[in-house]
Amino acid sequence: MLRSPSLGLSVVLGLLSAIGPFAIDMYLPALPAIGNWFHSSSSWVQASLGVFFLCFGASQLLYGPWSDRVGRKPPLLAGLLIFLVGSIGCALAPSIGLLIAFRCLQGLGAGAMSVIPRAVVRDLFTGVDAARMMARLMVVFSVSPILAPLSGSLVVQYLPWQWIFGWTGLFAVIGLLMTRRALPETRLPDPRQKAGRAWRTYLDLARDARFLILVGIGALGSAGFFVYLSGSSFVLINHYGLSPRQFSLAFSANAFTLIGCSLLSPGLAARHGLPRVLAGAVTAYALIMGLLAALSLGHSPSLPLMLGLLMAGYGCLGLVSPCTAVLALDAHGARAGAASAMLGTLQLAAGAVVIALISPFADGRPQPMLIGIALCASLAWALSHLARHRGYLDKDEVAA
Repeated sequence: MLRSPSLGLSVVLGLLSAIGPFAIDMYLPALPAIGNWFHSSSSWVQASLGVFFLCFGASQLLYGPWSDRVGRKPPLLAGLLIFLVGSIGCALAPSIGLLIAFRCLQGLGAGAMSVIPRAVVRDLFTGVDAARMMARLMVVFSVSPILAPLSGSLVVQYLPWQWIFGWTGLFAVIGLLMTRRALPETRLPDPRQKAGRAWRTYLDLARDARFLILVGIGALGSAGFFVYLSGSSFVLINHYGLSPRQFSLAFSANAFTLIGCSLLSPGLAARHGLPRVLAGAVTAYALIMGLLAALSLGHSPSLPLMLGLLMAGYGCLGLVSPCTAVLALDAHGARAGAASAMLGTLQLAAGAVVIALISPFADGRPQPMLIGIALCASLAWALSHLARHRGYLDKDEVAA
């Protein structure tokens, strides 16, 4: 293992991790325009987002064990190629059905860029060093929610929305070059890792209550953000009357608090311990989002109030996500790929399920979106309470 995280490696892993989310965030300002282009309802357009989440998550179950068996780079290169083909297909899709199909292919490729960078971090670091590396990844990763919506809004304003997928295809090409030239192989091929044993590894992980509860905290926290992803463009553009560019600026504002809190997380973890930081952050996240949902009952909250509380809440989520990832993966170094895959799959599956449950109530008003976010945050807090009760968040659980 390395003694300290490398800045160059952080940038490479962070940019690779951001490619999949970039394909989500850049897409958001175009959702109303895509619906108009295909004469489709908002539910069909949102389905293209939900399908991406499902395929993004499910594919990680394949990439994790594969990377444990053959090394990290071959599956990552394969995923980037699949993502590139999906991007080209989306740009050329003549119908909403084919767009959804190629978004599925995009998601299948994007899974590699999510699971493998986390596994590389676990290959090289543990404890506070791992938290520091995860925080750096989050900083680079946060380029996506800042730049992607702005880029998407500019495309929608000046070019056909299909050009969005031209950009995502270009990012896949850049990812291929970075992986070939700048990413070291951190896992030697292991012939003992048989392909047929993957299901047994996942079964063992499914029996690990500590792993599942910690992953569940992060998954439910992230699901609250996925609710915002799916509904924010309709709420902010159609209900509050923002232009696509104004929407992208409002959406990007959340990233600034997320970046700040991500930068604080290694110092807080070194001083107070990862478990205590996680417990405090998830509690604050639930309180802030619960307050925002309560204020929305009866009438829509003012736009500045809503955006301000969302920024504060997602800043707390910026602490929750890296802490849960490090705590959950800490005890699974020998099968970091599979554990990272299951973590990512459960996160995205939770997001897809929550979007599916909230979508029937989505009517363009902020209330359904805000209540959905608050429910996810409250469930994440409830799981953290269970984790503390069972001793999974004791100080001695993770070595510094």
